[in-house]
Amino acid sequence: MSSIEENLIAVRRRVNEAAERADRDPSSVRIIGVSKTVGRDAVNRAYAAGLRDFGENRVPDALAKFSDPLPADATLHLIGYLQTNKARDAISLFPIIHSVDRPHLIEALEHRAAAAGKPVKVMIQVNIAGEEQKHGCEPEQAFDLAGRIIEAENLDLIGLMTIAPQVDDAEMTRPVFSGLRELRDELQQRLGHQLPELSMGMTNDFEVAVAEGATMVRVGRAIFVEN
Repeated sequence: MSSIEENLIAVRRRVNEAAERADRDPSSVRIIGVSKTVGRDAVNRAYAAGLRDFGENRVPDALAKFSDPLPADATLHLIGYLQTNKARDAISLFPIIHSVDRPHLIEALEHRAAAAGKPVKVMIQVNIAGEEQKHGCEPEQAFDLAGRIIEAENLDLIGLMTIAPQVDDAEMTRPVFSGLRELRDELQQRLGHQLPELSMGMTNDFEVAVAEGATMVRVGRAIFVEN
């Protein structure tokens, strides 16, 4: 058994246990393997071990890494900041884009998706923690962005994403994750639009995120750092 396979088994066990402690169905949480720092060989080994969701931060890197497409049952997620001039390439490669955070990007994605005849699922990245160095809209901007996406014919708004601060104690991230969930609930009520996905939690804090309702956790080191 490879290190990646062992790591994936351990992460799945931790996700399942966190879900069960929160009285949630473990199958409601998707593990996204953050593959931005590893090559295609590691991705292939993770796929062979059963991982089906992979997250990349940069469009050019992903275009090179996945010039040979993944099997049809695997999904690529764009989880990093997206420049508007990369919208066409992002549409061509990623069925799900987590990091939509401004009106110009919504316009670019809608234009490129319409031209390609390829609708795309998107999520709004919200800077719940208010960290200046992080991307994402402010919580009070999310309603306007959500309305714009819902009006777009080729974009399907499926949820919200956030990145918690790096802290020593994972419990300190709980208000960030509960804040995103509460914002999601408010937006659903105000917009009359279901937002089933909450993309939150990484290697250091994904168990807390699961406890607070994460449906997607983005795990890199815990899967791809080999022993």
